[in-house]
Amino acid sequence: MDLPRFWIPAILTKRKPKVDGAYRVFTRDNDVEVEASQLGSVLGPLLPADQREAHDRAWQSFSGALQGWRTDTHLRALDASTKIRSKLDPAELADTAATLLVDQSGSMRGQSMLLAAASCDVAQDFLSHLGITVEILGFTTVRWRGGKSRERWLRMGQPRHPGRLCDLLHIVYRRADDKRASTGGPAFKQMLRPDLPKENVDGEAVLWAVSRLRSSQKTRKLLVVLSDGAPVDDATLAANDLGYLDRHLQEVVRAVGEAGDICLIGVGIGFDPSRYYATSSIVTTPEDLGKSLIGALEAAIVA
Repeated sequence: MDLPRFWIPAILTKRKPKVDGAYRVFTRDNDVEVEASQLGSVLGPLLPADQREAHDRAWQSFSGALQGWRTDTHLRALDASTKIRSKLDPAELADTAATLLVDQSGSMRGQSMLLAAASCDVAQDFLSHLGITVEILGFTTVRWRGGKSRERWLRMGQPRHPGRLCDLLHIVYRRADDKRASTGGPAFKQMLRPDLPKENVDGEAVLWAVSRLRSSQKTRKLLVVLSDGAPVDDATLAANDLGYLDRHLQEVVRAVGEAGDICLIGVGIGFDPSRYYATSSIVTTPEDLGKSLIGALEAAIVA
């Protein structure tokens, strides 16, 4: 069956839109920022039955089947805690805020997302026990193929160079003012919804996380981005150019680095994030993510 042309990813078409300067957003009216507990109000119930079953299996793995993996990761965290406490006093640690920002694009679905959620769970326990304020955020889009923003653009006659054309979905899994060592299961269960991962606009997600960090009164600020690839949103790339989101992420990271108030780190799952982040590490398999995340946090905290 032939699909309508607008459903075909930009990289598969012959069209090569002209590059047109600064990053723009066609509309922010359909963007959503939501607490994890309220994701159902955005995505609706899990349908059909196989999605509910997949969600239940992922939750069972998160809750029980990863015990050996969790033990190894907790031991790495315990060793890191000892080293950190030997170098920094409690006041310095209490004056530190850390944010974990998780890419929830479609390619993260399955094992990568499961281990990203479990890694964040271990990391929040590690950081909070050190006295560090921690926030956990996720980012994707509300729908595939642009959503309501793109539909508005079509109704307006498809003006040229519209900028970002999708509806962003930004999720708060743990707020910075939450003082519990662990937020427990409900928030991370939402991270495992099989209908959640879609597309990823990394530049705006980093800006969102940075703005939240900058509202903190802490002196030392860390932002770690977990991702498995470059920014992609087919609707935006088809209507602009293939490098549109890529360039914006590079510009955002460069601006944060020049400001110097936030230590920004990229952790790539199966890809090299050094093209974007000056400080970065590569995780060759999702199973290594927990230890690599703890290692990246340790290096940033004692830097």
